[in-house]
Amino acid sequence: MPNKIRPTLKRLSLKSRLVLAAIVWLTAMVFAAGISVPNQVLNYMVDDTKGQLNLFIDEISASIEADETGNITLANALSDPRFNRPYSGLYWSAQTDSDLLRSRSLWDKTMVSERNAKEMLGARGETLIFVKTNLYYPDYKGPIQVLIGIDEQPIKDTVRDLMSQLWVILALLYFGVLLVIMLQVQWSLSPLTKMQKELAQLRSGDKTRLDQDYPKEVSPVVSDLNALLFHYQELLERARHHGGNLSHALKTPLSVLKNEINNLDSNTQQHLLPSVEQIQSQIDYHLGRARMAGSKNILSVRSNVASRVDAISMAFDKLYANRQITLVNELDSEIDVAVEQTDLDEMVGNLLENAYKWSNTIIRVYSEPGEIGDINIIIEDDGPGIPNEDVNQVTQRGVRLDETTPGSGLGLNIVSEMAHSYRGKLSLSTSHLGGLKVTLSLKLPPNHEKHCRDSD
Repeated sequence: MPNKIRPTLKRLSLKSRLVLAAIVWLTAMVFAAGISVPNQVLNYMVDDTKGQLNLFIDEISASIEADETGNITLANALSDPRFNRPYSGLYWSAQTDSDLLRSRSLWDKTMVSERNAKEMLGARGETLIFVKTNLYYPDYKGPIQVLIGIDEQPIKDTVRDLMSQLWVILALLYFGVLLVIMLQVQWSLSPLTKMQKELAQLRSGDKTRLDQDYPKEVSPVVSDLNALLFHYQELLERARHHGGNLSHALKTPLSVLKNEINNLDSNTQQHLLPSVEQIQSQIDYHLGRARMAGSKNILSVRSNVASRVDAISMAFDKLYANRQITLVNELDSEIDVAVEQTDLDEMVGNLLENAYKWSNTIIRVYSEPGEIGDINIIIEDDGPGIPNEDVNQVTQRGVRLDETTPGSGLGLNIVSEMAHSYRGKLSLSTSHLGGLKVTLSLKLPPNHEKHCRDSD
């Protein structure tokens, strides 16, 4: 099989494979029937005709008389009138060494043997079905060779007419059986089609589990998948719950420690504050990772990017009102991403906060088509930007290029790892505005890809 065909066959669906196998099998069977049946019918009719010719030989042998010299005569007329009609297509002849007797249908011709006696030609040169035998009589010592033949063409015409009708029957049978097989395949694979639709509903948020009404061959898979979904949701809910409890449990003691340290002398503060801040940094980092466990129902999450950017930018406009920064939101209001809203707020919030900190006057937010199934959310500013040699470092945990600006150095790292948990990615480059260009690639929800391509 050619190498180019194999990948194509591997990509065929189960339905296509079953239908293709049925087409190949049916086509082979129909052609085999179309070739073998005419030969079988022709052989049967030839054998039946030879049986009738043997009956004529019996009649001829009973009517022939021969003397000692080999002269032969036909004492009684034969029953079939075609023997007396010239060129009728039914002939006979009887021959000795000294005499030849033939039917009137041969007129003045004789039956001629062709191709080493495998074919016999009649009075009009037509191919004959023939039977030859030798008769022996008491008065004549030598054999009397009797030959009888009949035109083969009427039998071939009959077989041809029969096969023209047979091909119509075979064609109807072919398409009829193929239709039944396709219906059978459609009906047999309908549970898988149903499962595909339910999985799409599960991803779009219309369902939280699959139905149990499946055949026994598919039901165990559905049950295990439902159990896996339930277990996954329980684990995520438990992780988020414990993360929240830990955050509240540690917040108060750390605040007390910081307040007590601030009451100490400056020398002691310089020794103790870095350790407390390091503890705070570690807590923030690991709580951020706990949030990146994903959504409670990650298969069906959907968030609108434009509305979340508007909501977050309103808060930052108030926080950084003294800097008079303008944010231009060019995002399509109908673009959704497959990210839970709180996680999307976490990622977009960190990126917009960095943009507000470093931009001079303007921040631009827009989208571009990404890879198949992805959308790129792009945030650009006109700030100082990041040198190319430092781009790969700023997404690492705790890295801060400017120690004078408040922050823990965890924002971009958390965004990068959170995007990765949603099968996305974060990349940095230089903006056309002169500052930093942040590209956040995220997955589109099911049935949302075509809309985004059309709108772009």
